[in-house]
Amino acid sequence: MTSTLTEAEFDLAAFIRASSSEQHRGTEQRSFITDLMGGKLSLADYTRYLAQYGWLYEVLEEAVLRVDLDSVPGLAVLFDPKLARMASIESDLVALGAADWREAHPPLAATVAYAEHLKSLSEADGVRVLAHHYTRYLGDLSGGQAIAALVARHYAASPEQLSFYRFEDIDSVVQYKRGYREGMNALALSSEDIDLLVREVDASFTFNGSLFDALLD
Repeated sequence: MTSTLTEAEFDLAAFIRASSSEQHRGTEQRSFITDLMGGKLSLADYTRYLAQYGWLYEVLEEAVLRVDLDSVPGLAVLFDPKLARMASIESDLVALGAADWREAHPPLAATVAYAEHLKSLSEADGVRVLAHHYTRYLGDLSGGQAIAALVARHYAASPEQLSFYRFEDIDSVVQYKRGYREGMNALALSSEDIDLLVREVDASFTFNGSLFDALLD
């Protein structure tokens, strides 16, 4: 029988955060994102950035809906519909003057590679989908809040252009993130599942880093 690690024995959320810290740091230090947050680019560059994530969130949210939640008990708590961002992305792109974003901003090669990876995840790949869910949505609830503030400050983006970062159905972002991590810790994952989760989180950061590099070109 495969052994499992429970909440009482193992802080999975802390372990994932620590194991991915180098990858996470390397991704957020890519030149495009540091230039964007440093006020060195433009609102048009932010629009290009958001459009690429439009392609990705569309596929990610399809992957989340495709997963067999019974395959990983407790996963349904984490895959909360309140986190869905696609409608907000499209609304923001309209407000940014890019209602035609699918034609005006086709997916870059790095976006295609990331999207194809997400499309390859099956209904049985709940742990792997969780890795991307964790990386993207916890990122939106954390560093994404800083991105929104800096884009507003540097490029005069309006609230209507930044709804992507507003989780209006969540009363407290801090408490929600704590609950998400507690939900991760409550998952009864095997050691093999945890290894898979670590690898897939690293892959997610790699894909995101490649996208930032592509946006700089």
